[in-house]
Amino acid sequence: MPKVLSDAEVQDFRRRLLDVAERAFADQGVEGVSVRQLAQQLGCSAMTPYRYFRDKNEILAAVTAAALDRFSQALEDAFGLQGSVWERSAAVRKAYLRFAFENPRAYKLMFDLPHPAISDFPDLERAAQRAEQIMTAPMERLVTDGSLVGDPRLLGRIFWSAIHGAVSLQLAGKLGRSADFDEVLENMLRFIVAGASSTSSSTRSR
Repeated sequence: MPKVLSDAEVQDFRRRLLDVAERAFADQGVEGVSVRQLAQQLGCSAMTPYRYFRDKNEILAAVTAAALDRFSQALEDAFGLQGSVWERSAAVRKAYLRFAFENPRAYKLMFDLPHPAISDFPDLERAAQRAEQIMTAPMERLVTDGSLVGDPRLLGRIFWSAIHGAVSLQLAGKLGRSADFDEVLENMLRFIVAGASSTSSSTRSR
């Protein structure tokens, strides 16, 4: 008969399993990882992980949700700082970059690997919505104060796409020096802001 574990023991095992899974999925890809391999790395029987998760997809959903929550918390903390909306928006961008470069495995897991259907995993769906909400929040404030015009959610996705593209190229070693990355990103974001601002000006002049 399996040993009855305390809540603390259950949480400790889940944490260790998710830590191992994050490294494995990021380094080997989703298809390259099996539950048996995860169990071997944890030094437990092949069936032990099934006491906590139904299958590999549920493990992948859980570890992705956990990474998204860490990411969202970092951005929320940055947006909560004192300052103008532009300063707070810049703080969110810096928090995004800091998280990506300090946690490349988690970043790859969140945004570069295939995921199971989000709607099948409520916690993953919640975490994904939380991440999109904080990435949209600066755009909502900029639109509200008239600095930009447009759908805040669309603007958030545009900025996210731009930053993600630059980060992915840098993580892949395609942009070379950090100075090159900074120049590419700053100019790309400047062009986007200029376009959104000119849209605002032309809209007001009509």
